[in-house]
This record gives sequence, structure tokens and C-alpha cells, in this order.
Amino acid sequence: MQAMALRNHRGLMLQCVPQEALPQGMAYEQFISDTGNIPTRDNLHDFFNALVWLHYPKIKVQLNRLQAQEIARAGPDAPRGSVRDAATIFDENAVLLVTDKPIFIDALRAHAWQQLFVKARADFEQHCHPLLFGHALMEKLVAPRKPITGHIWFVALPASASAGEIDAYVAAQLARGLSTADFSPLPVLGVPGWWPEQNEDFYADVSVFRPKRSERR
Repeated sequence: MQAMALRNHRGLMLQCVPQEALPQGMAYEQFISDTGNIPTRDNLHDFFNALVWLHYPKIKVQLNRLQAQEIARAGPDAPRGSVRDAATIFDENAVLLVTDKPIFIDALRAHAWQQLFVKARADFEQHCHPLLFGHALMEKLVAPRKPITGHIWFVALPASASAGEIDAYVAAQLARGLSTADFSPLPVLGVPGWWPEQNEDFYADVSVFRPKRSERR
């Protein structure tokens, strides 16, 4: 991180430090905001977190800013609240869905799994670029299971957009705020090509590929 000269929202140089550097009783996100130091343990969870910091630094800085602002507003011992809940979901479990075709966004929001991943599979592969962001989600996928579900964050850019373009675009979105209503669920092993046996029966499993709540009986 130091080699890339990454800085937090206060302009402080970012670096990974041992978990023991986090003072007892101090919120993790507040510590990063105040010092630029990211407490890091020797495990997969924090390894993936560090990779995301390196790949999408602007998004991570905005997430930290949101968390720190809410902690400062409500106090470190207050319940997390809706903004921090949404920021945590994004940080831990988001999948960035990059597409400039609204039809795919609408289909995902409608849980039109068969239409999207079977009938329009080739179109999805051409026009959509799903990217893992959540480091807890990455950790889960080390031992993949069909029910693992991510939270889609829609990125209205061409599927060919670069990581830097995506980073800047999403950071600007987050600067305007976020809520849990901004996400849609995605059974991640249903993404075309992310699992070997994706036939119609695979997508017909309604315990995983669930219909919209209003359509359930």
C-alpha cells in the first residue's frame, strides 16, 4: 500500500499493521480513519481484505469514511445503524455487477434467474461483468457451496470498464450515500461459468434461486 501511496479520506498514508496495534475498545473503522493503519490478522479473511484495498482503494476509502462518520455522529458504543449496516454488507459481501444494459439490472432485481442465466446466457456473458468485492464472500468461496449468496451492487458502466474506472465510479456513488435497499441478492455460483454444472435443473432449485418475495406462495 505504501508503494502505491494509498491514502485514507483524511489524507493519511494507508498501511497494514498487526491486529495488536488496535487499541482495546476502539472501533476498527475509526482506527483506520484516525491513523491510516489497517489492523490485519494472519488469516484468509484479512488477506482478501488487503487485496481489495489494493484493487479498489477509492471504494474502500469511501466505505471507511462512511463508517467513521457514523461512529463520530452516534458514538462508538451506539448500535450500528442503517448506514453502517449497508457499508458492512458492501465491504463483506458485495458483488459489483458492471453493465450498461438496464434490462439485466431489471432481470436481476426481479429474480428472473432462468431467463437471465439460461435463456439469455450468452447475452449476459457479453454485456455483464460480475466482480467479487466482499472479502468475507471471497473467504466463503474457498469452500464453495451452492447456497452462498452475495449482494449485488449495480455499476452502470460498460462491461469492458477497467478496474480504475469501476473504482472511481463506485466511490462516487458511495460518496452520495447508501442503504441496504440498494442491494439485490445473487446466488454467486449461478453466474455463468462460475460453476461446472449449470443446467436448467441447477437453476430450478428454488431453495437457492428464490423468486421475488411478492411472488412466493
